[in-house]
Amino acid sequence: MSVESITRRRLLAAFGGAGILLAAPTWAVPKKKPGKPLNVALVGLGSYASEQLAPGLALTKHCKLAGIVTGTPSKIPQWQSKYGIADRNVYSYENFDRIADNDDIDVVYIVTPTHLHAPLTLRAAAAGKHVWCEKPMAMHAGECEAMIAACKRNKVALTIGYRMQHEPNTRRVIAMASEKPFGAMQRVRAEAGYNGYQATAKADRPWRLRSQFGGGAMYDMGVYPLNAARYTVGAEPLAVTARRWTDRPDLFDEVDEHMDFTLEFPNAVRAECKTSFGKNMNVLRAECERGWYELSPFQSYQGVTGKASDGRVFDAKVPHQQALQMDEDALAIMNGTPLRAPGEEGLRDIRIVDAIYRSAREGSKRIVL
Repeated sequence: MSVESITRRRLLAAFGGAGILLAAPTWAVPKKKPGKPLNVALVGLGSYASEQLAPGLALTKHCKLAGIVTGTPSKIPQWQSKYGIADRNVYSYENFDRIADNDDIDVVYIVTPTHLHAPLTLRAAAAGKHVWCEKPMAMHAGECEAMIAACKRNKVALTIGYRMQHEPNTRRVIAMASEKPFGAMQRVRAEAGYNGYQATAKADRPWRLRSQFGGGAMYDMGVYPLNAARYTVGAEPLAVTARRWTDRPDLFDEVDEHMDFTLEFPNAVRAECKTSFGKNMNVLRAECERGWYELSPFQSYQGVTGKASDGRVFDAKVPHQQALQMDEDALAIMNGTPLRAPGEEGLRDIRIVDAIYRSAREGSKRIVL
């Protein structure tokens, strides 16, 4: 089904058929003319915004890039020239609150280091703007709860940038949790990581290697296997055990280079998960009573593919994952239909991330969730 063919009636039918009870949206549905897209302001103009989100917004049909917020004034001319952004839609972090008076902007997409997610979400919500926030949602569960409460109080939507939950092959894996084509699930393997950092002076290290900014493999990459384990099993974990380790203590003296963690689910299902800033890994595999299925790679920007023990192949193509994600989120906001990954979904992950770090600190202690 194409994004543009999704209507409120079809979404209600689809979610109702899955046994999910739908509540009224907690946000005020925008009063837009039919066919008019939501206007988005990107908050933070780093590599993900410039290389993935801005190009993705050029491909969307239900939202468009209309504004930017940056702490680097030198970036502004190039962005304005490339995307036709009006002067009135350009903000700094200091004057960001003035966006409340700008009817040109409907949504802000927060794409900053993790430590800024919560404060910027609170400011955006107070300004009456819907919020899309990149993963990980925040530094800890308390911040997530404050973000959710602020958006509900101000009647704006809050969704987390879990692009994989929009990707079509991943949607098949999510459906198979309830369909059980190979009988009861027994175990899951989920791993995501990359080898991307070299020794450098501490003052020159990128923010992902600094604890005060929310760096570390678990925050950056670990939410992929964590979230994948949850949607593959189709249940919430009961307990977690974790181990943090490093091959390069001089470089990773603030944040985790590697994190291994085991999630215990109901019915004795276990998920063995790994994440890393020093090793390349990208696989999601479910083993069941009578067979198995997997995606490998499962969280790449392109080329997500997989197979199953009965010979079926998962090879649906999507031109641009982030464009699909943003179009679906825009339609949900405009139609008042369920979001794929609302703030509550991010909160569930960050509660577990908090427990993972606690387990690792306490000698791989089993933490009941």
